[in-house]
Amino acid sequence: MTETYDGIIIGSGQHGLVLGSYLAKQGLKIAVLERRMMFGGGLSTIQPGPPGFYQNPHSINHFNLTETPWYKDLGLSAKVKYATPRYDFAQPHADGTSLVFSRDAEETIASIGRFSQKDAEVFRDWNKRADAISNAIFLPERFSEPLPEAERTALLETSKLGRDFLEIIEHQPIDLMNNLFENERVRLLMLFKLSLFGTVLYDAVSERSPMGAALRGFDLAAGYQVAVGGSWNLARGLMETFIAAGGTFINHAQVDRIVVDNNRATGVELADGRRLRARQFVASTIDVPQTFNRLVGLDQLPSDYQEKVKKFKQTAWTLFGLHLALKEEPSYIGADFDPNINRALKYNIGCESVDELFELHSQVAAGRVPDPLSFGTGHITQFDPSQAPDGQATAYAWLAMPYAPGGAPENVESMKEEITDKIMDKWREYAPNLTPDNVLHKYVHTAHDYSRDITNMVEGDIFMASFAGDQTMWNHFGYRTPIEGLYMAGSPTHPGGAISGGGGYISAKVIAEDLGLTPWWTPVDARSALESIRD
Repeated sequence: MTETYDGIIIGSGQHGLVLGSYLAKQGLKIAVLERRMMFGGGLSTIQPGPPGFYQNPHSINHFNLTETPWYKDLGLSAKVKYATPRYDFAQPHADGTSLVFSRDAEETIASIGRFSQKDAEVFRDWNKRADAISNAIFLPERFSEPLPEAERTALLETSKLGRDFLEIIEHQPIDLMNNLFENERVRLLMLFKLSLFGTVLYDAVSERSPMGAALRGFDLAAGYQVAVGGSWNLARGLMETFIAAGGTFINHAQVDRIVVDNNRATGVELADGRRLRARQFVASTIDVPQTFNRLVGLDQLPSDYQEKVKKFKQTAWTLFGLHLALKEEPSYIGADFDPNINRALKYNIGCESVDELFELHSQVAAGRVPDPLSFGTGHITQFDPSQAPDGQATAYAWLAMPYAPGGAPENVESMKEEITDKIMDKWREYAPNLTPDNVLHKYVHTAHDYSRDITNMVEGDIFMASFAGDQTMWNHFGYRTPIEGLYMAGSPTHPGGAISGGGGYISAKVIAEDLGLTPWWTPVDARSALESIRD
């Protein structure tokens, strides 16, 4: 017997669960399908080593999540708690100094001032503008369909705040940082911070960003948060919400084909032969290559859309992840200079100049493992002690890598031990207490591992789409497709990858209104937000 639903959603990651929860609460009969047994996608928390040490191999911390509209609309605060670190970013230096960015503007300005008073005043000025822009422009645009470029520009030009934003997006971040700041270490931590906000390593700092990537360097009002108990708790909270609203979750349901009749999506066929019918829509939250090349077939798309699919850009690098179970948390050099160095969420380790940052990119782009190593680290158990046994800790490091070092992705297998040892040696230079007797267990998670487990992450693409250029704005892959009743609702849509829930949230409004339904929630409206800005 063919099972019938109002809507079928492919993929049970953040976007599928957000979308499913909204539409199930709308009163629609919704099924969320998952190829694997477990839901959550990149929202995973595991115990790969000693009991009680929890590691988050994919998504580790989430940007400003408790302020997202869907966290509020779906009442997730009752199910999923978040810790908000006071200190976001830190950079210990080999000479014993350190630079620390706080959510408190005066603390950040004081830290910068120890390296350059001029840079501190520049940051003060730009921070005031960035915080205002973030609240009035960036966050509304993040959770609304992108406006046409000409209309958006016209609206922004009507206010000083909007004109400030246009000034930011017209600059390449690297040029902006070089022009604004005189101190090398200040420029470096700003660029390191930018490279983490859901943007590719090189494009984050070298391409004009229509979303205003440079804004993230100055904004302190919004920052990263940690899901208490592990990132999977967010997936759990979303699934509980979806099920409570009447949704149906079907695991071990690998979609083999999206059924298209007379240019309309009418259901899916599963690899085990089952066929599920969709009365109203099918939504894919998985990647572009699988959705259009395999599940739909390029021959069912108009020629211009076929070309768009063929030109789709993946993220040009992957990650080598090292996760540690520790007797005690890392203690960084530079604490005598600034004791807050040991209170931060994320650290820039090993890279002490902008040239070194770009050399890292060059080596990765050439398909080589970076040498010498520089990488990011963090330890979240200081903000959420529940993720390790009492008094102990976890920590992690991430190294940018090519997907296929030496020409083949499996080559990383023979390199794991050597790369791990090099990371530990370099890390220990900046955190001397990471001695062998402090490290209880090491867990390595590479692109070769995660791209086989989570097949959306094609060629190790953790974002499921490049953030380069306008692919997250006017040339993104959401939300309607040329096939009637088929929607894209995941990370290849605006606002892109990382844990934002934006693609699922925005798609819920698009689908509800296409079905002639009045959303039960109040959707974010970028047009109204920009129109409301006054000097």
